[in-house]
Amino acid sequence: MANFKKTIKLFLMDYEPTGRIKCSVDGTTCVAFKINRDDLDKCKDRKELKQTGIYFLFGGTTDNSAKEVVYIGQANCRKNGEALLCRLKEHKEDYWNEAVAITTTDDSFGPTEISYLENYFSNLAKEANRYIVKNGNEPMIGNISEEKLHTLEEFVYNTNLILGALNYKVFVPIIETKLKNDNLDEQNIFYLQRKNRETGITIQAKAQKTRDGFVVLKGSYIVKEDMKAIPEKIQQSRQTAKIDKDRILQEDLLFNSPSYAAAFVIGGNTNGLMDWKTKDGIPLKNLLNN
Repeated sequence: MANFKKTIKLFLMDYEPTGRIKCSVDGTTCVAFKINRDDLDKCKDRKELKQTGIYFLFGGTTDNSAKEVVYIGQANCRKNGEALLCRLKEHKEDYWNEAVAITTTDDSFGPTEISYLENYFSNLAKEANRYIVKNGNEPMIGNISEEKLHTLEEFVYNTNLILGALNYKVFVPIIETKLKNDNLDEQNIFYLQRKNRETGITIQAKAQKTRDGFVVLKGSYIVKEDMKAIPEKIQQSRQTAKIDKDRILQEDLLFNSPSYAAAFVIGGNTNGLMDWKTKDGIPLKNLLNN
């Protein structure tokens, strides 16, 4: 399915890109709405939002973490004829400010289908590890027939396309699968190594340059103490990252720049363009100037 080209239509419902956006994929029944929290009341007459569907709540950083937040939920039709929109209004939490509600033009999903989708999307988002997934309990997966599973796989694919078009990379791993482990592209791999004067420990970290930024890789050593000069966002990342008792990073973490990635490792401001080097000792700065 991924080999087929797709056309996605984005309709600006309020005549501006910061307002509500209706999204559809040509040739499919998939339809989505991106809605700012303050604009929910403007959607009360949208029949699609009175249907069964899946929704995503997006927000900024929370719980002292530098990562953004997503909550993935489901909405069933109710006796009052309301579903998605009503469910969105019930979320009074303060961590979210934008919602993406996704359904079908023929309202073909029942409780079993959306339970499956909620479960699948939640696990996929956790695996990608770009967002903090706020779901407390893992949704029930339900029993899905082989025929219905095929339909849902297409819906999952189209949902991924729509979220990507809206610049939500919630299901996109920070490192492409084909570049993981033994298949790392060495041209994009860099190393940071320096001796800590106070502890005598040699800091060794490894990172990968990607299209989204700079990823500090799992297995890197992370200095425990913060320096006086350290960006607040990096300090938050150091407090919430998965680091074991030996100061070894237990997850891949994405940063916007090489300097932020290096600051995360050493605990203070630094020039990442000089700190990160190839396996042959060439600074990243030299490569960017070529």
